Amino acid sequence: MYVESLGCDKNLVDTEVMLGRLSKKGCRIVLSPEEADIAIINTCSFIHDAKKESVDSILALAEEKKAGRLPKIIVTGCLSELYREQIRREIPEVDGVLGATNTDRIEELVESIMAGQSREIFDSPDYDAAVFLERISESGKYYGFLKIAEGCDNHCTYCIIPKLRGKFRSREMDSLVEETKYLAAQGKRELILVAQDVGKYGVDLYGRRALPELLEKLAAVEGIDWIRLLYVYPEDVTDELIAAIKKGYALPYLDMPLQHADDEILRKMARKSTAAQLRALVAKLRREIPDICLRTTFITGFPGESEENFANLLAFLQEMKFDRVGVFPYSKEENTPAARMKEQVPARLKKKRQKELMLAQQVITFAKNEELIGREFRVMIDAYLPQDGVYIGRTYRDAPEVDGYVFVESRRELLSGDMVRVRITAVNEYDLIGEEIDELSE
Repeated sequence: MYVESLGCDKNLVDTEVMLGRLSKKGCRIVLSPEEADIAIINTCSFIHDAKKESVDSILALAEEKKAGRLPKIIVTGCLSELYREQIRREIPEVDGVLGATNTDRIEELVESIMAGQSREIFDSPDYDAAVFLERISESGKYYGFLKIAEGCDNHCTYCIIPKLRGKFRSREMDSLVEETKYLAAQGKRELILVAQDVGKYGVDLYGRRALPELLEKLAAVEGIDWIRLLYVYPEDVTDELIAAIKKGYALPYLDMPLQHADDEILRKMARKSTAAQLRALVAKLRREIPDICLRTTFITGFPGESEENFANLLAFLQEMKFDRVGVFPYSKEENTPAARMKEQVPARLKKKRQKELMLAQQVITFAKNEELIGREFRVMIDAYLPQDGVYIGRTYRDAPEVDGYVFVESRRELLSGDMVRVRITAVNEYDLIGEEIDELSE
């Protein structure tokens, strides 16, 4: 089988689960569709660009099938949920379609397809797939994602995810601990907690925000050195979560999607915080955890965003001086309240504002990196660049694949997954340059 995984890290976890299930049934993974009896593509449809990438990838596989180089194709993921009927009607080369939450039925679908029976399997988006721990993840990487919940109850007006993934559903704490032990046994040293809304973990199961309790249990798993939190909404940053970070249960790194900072736009987005509350929260986090690294995302050109609304967002960004920022032009997603709003902002203006925000953040990021020269950090080694004679690593401030790197000089051979002490000696825009300061890897 040949597998493509598109979109977010949560989708990647689903792909790894399906790979594990199929491998247990005797399926062998190959690296190109030409070698495969069947191709499975796990799609994304969060924004327009993600949908386009997914459709293009399906069409590319369809061409392989037309040319006689690929016998069977299965489509799953969010695009299959959004365009269930259109996929089979408009791309007849697709043999099977699997609902986004039906990862535990992939074996059933593959068996049907290989027996010559075209088929769809869809349950409700609220369907809870059976837990499967023996995921197959990419070898050579010493970090792994742990999906602690499925679905979302926030219903932001620009987002289609609740319709595709259903209501918010936390996983049982004991099963997450067991999966963490499995990942540690596979050599993972960094655990990255993901969900649509990580901070609300436990509200449905236990009647409370149980993330701090979960962090304490996961931090006790032998072999896990770092635990990183992604996608924590600002209203879920409680005193208990702050205390858990201060105790070392999670890294002092918080990915906190804010999306805007003008009260009028925040209300139209159906966000639950005001600009004043966001300012107070950022100040509190930096007061309680002085070395915390804050990452956030913003949307430009939301329907009705005026020059004044955007000016408030820009001023907020310049005032808050976040460590990491991603900026995305608003994407008009069908069947969302925002898509029906009047005063849609022209695409050119959305991109112009995106660029303006990113340029403002670039100045902040470069200045913050300069302040790190001379400081010492634990760095996890990810790879070696033989052409440059340096190692690539990350500090606690760097989530894999979205943040920067540290280029490390060392007088000895290091291995991927090693933890070393590094003194920062220079910066190169978004990345740091450093040298190992001792010879005691961990």
